[in-house]
Amino acid sequence: MKFKALLTSALALALAATLHAEPLKIGYSDWPGFTIFEVAKQKGWFKEAGVEVELIWFDYLPSLDAFSAGKIDGVTVVATDALVNGANGAKSKIICLLDYSNGSDMIIGAPGITSLKDLKGKKVGIEVTLVDHLLLLKGLEMNGLKQSDVELVNTATNETPQTLGSGKVSAVGAWYPVSSQALKQVAGSKPIFTSADAKGLIYDVLAVSPTSLGKRKDDWAKVVAVYYKCVDYLKDPATKEDAIKIMAARAGAEVKEYAAAVPGTYFLTLEEAKAAMKKGDGLDSIYGSMAIGNKFNLENKVYKDSQKPESYVAPSIIMGLK
Repeated sequence: MKFKALLTSALALALAATLHAEPLKIGYSDWPGFTIFEVAKQKGWFKEAGVEVELIWFDYLPSLDAFSAGKIDGVTVVATDALVNGANGAKSKIICLLDYSNGSDMIIGAPGITSLKDLKGKKVGIEVTLVDHLLLLKGLEMNGLKQSDVELVNTATNETPQTLGSGKVSAVGAWYPVSSQALKQVAGSKPIFTSADAKGLIYDVLAVSPTSLGKRKDDWAKVVAVYYKCVDYLKDPATKEDAIKIMAARAGAEVKEYAAAVPGTYFLTLEEAKAAMKKGDGLDSIYGSMAIGNKFNLENKVYKDSQKPESYVAPSIIMGLK
């Protein structure tokens, strides 16, 4: 009886520790694949799953800085940028594949520019070494051109609409919502290459601190399961409108405009994420996609030491979910 009482007491203490655990702090920003976490917050799904989560809203780059400084436990991030953080000392483990960009990242031509081939010898405004620089290079390669065939003008992504409108460049690169702003502000501008032309080049992921993952793997598994619950809610015709309303409100966007932009992000279901978590060399695998990103980072001197996707991708949580 004494052993039974001790066991009961230990279980009670373990339960109490779980209930009073520090919330997992996750940084997220205005990309749709990140903002969808807001659905879980509004619906109370984290608590329902038995995990305390504090979602912290950031602009994208400050969210990466917060993760690097150890102020948050996890961050929603482009997989290629997780490599950059890691090379600079903030290693992470990718436990959840969120989406891939399916048109929301764009190379936008000024009026009169109708294809990437029209950019030969011309200036392109782009935030050098970020993801749309990678997209531009992929597009140039697919059109028989090289980076040296254009002149890059380093431009903060949120300044690309004004830069395109100034007439000083022939094209810009930007992601949603800035890409939509550029198209709206510059009459006659048009997308000439998008992430829909290179599906899987830009994966978005949930990357977490290795220390936090080691201590609280079960809690992170609950977070990942909730994420795919959000995806199912968005993909269900009966609840899609509600999901979009929640996401648009968090992003400060008009619902109708936001709904039109959502298809530019391909939200991965759990089964699709499992498939993309398998090792492969192509863009249909997170490993193949990150290898391309690593090559891009090395060639553009973003970091010196090659990063191995295998040391970042932690597939066990996703593969263990049903």
